[in-house]
Amino acid sequence: MIETFIVTGGPPAIGPYSHGVQCSGSMIFLSGQVALNAGGELIGSNAAEQTRQIFENIRLLLASRNASLSNVVKSTVFLQSMDDFSSMNEEYAKAFGEHRPARSAFQVARLPKDALVEIEVIACID
Repeated sequence: MIETFIVTGGPPAIGPYSHGVQCSGSMIFLSGQVALNAGGELIGSNAAEQTRQIFENIRLLLASRNASLSNVVKSTVFLQSMDDFSSMNEEYAKAFGEHRPARSAFQVARLPKDALVEIEVIACID
């Protein structure tokens, strides 16, 4: 079974996509998150601030499916500049604590809303 979902009170989708998709009850695929608040405004003037907001959004979206960051098995990080890797990585490490999901990180030419960071995750629940 495939179920798409939008979370009320979460950051609005800025295109024709859902916040995430849950497959067969156990796999959750979240759309890439930039640092939007519930009103659709970009939060944070640097990569660290934006990464903190992104993880607030990811926590909210996962919680709507009875999951948390400890359920994340893979993440992908998109950076406008690799110069921001260290500051993003510091906030990323704080968010995950001792949990270490698989991860890829890329520098990209541009992100939605001219964000500095975008993160997508895949989570697995029992």
